[in-house]
Amino acid sequence: MPITVSIVEDSDRFRTTLARVLDRAEGFKCVSHYPNAEDALKGLSQVKPEVVLMDINLPGMNGVECVRQLKQLLPTVQVMMLTVYEDTENIFNALAAGATGYMLKRTPQAQLLDAIREVHRGGSPMTTHIARKVVLSFQQSAASASATENLSPREQEVLDCLAQGFLYKEIAEKLGISYETVHTYIRRIYEKLQVRTRTEAVAKFLRR
Repeated sequence: MPITVSIVEDSDRFRTTLARVLDRAEGFKCVSHYPNAEDALKGLSQVKPEVVLMDINLPGMNGVECVRQLKQLLPTVQVMMLTVYEDTENIFNALAAGATGYMLKRTPQAQLLDAIREVHRGGSPMTTHIARKVVLSFQQSAASASATENLSPREQEVLDCLAQGFLYKEIAEKLGISYETVHTYIRRIYEKLQVRTRTEAVAKFLRR
């Protein structure tokens, strides 16, 4: 039996080309394709393909949110991202949403078909470049965890408030300390984490 595949991709040209490639390849069948997430969520629950190829940058709902909702509708469907984005944030957001593979659109056809077979078998195919980013991110997370362990309990509380989006004044009120004391704690946090901005500090905190 051929592997049934659906495509969610807003580029008409790329979508139809990919569908043609699948239908001409032995062991594959493109059962549906959609230009946006909204249409995909309506149709996929009826078609129930084995594998879905998902773009990220879609009009309206993006591909990551589509994956999240699709996995609630079809928990056993295997989703492989097929996108031009190769930044760490998009990769991890997609994997966290439920995608089990992440390939780039420039991937050669033969390699892409192999990746679909792999994700269908329960694997997690990624290009070498993407896989390296994942490994490096885990290594950085381990380093970040050890850095946050050096914070005092009060510094941890202040950093937690920063991560929740509290303003300095709100942190002072929540923790019952002065505005100036908040500044002192934050300066110490930056020094211990070796960061210079709130965003960098929160990013290290969230990677624990």
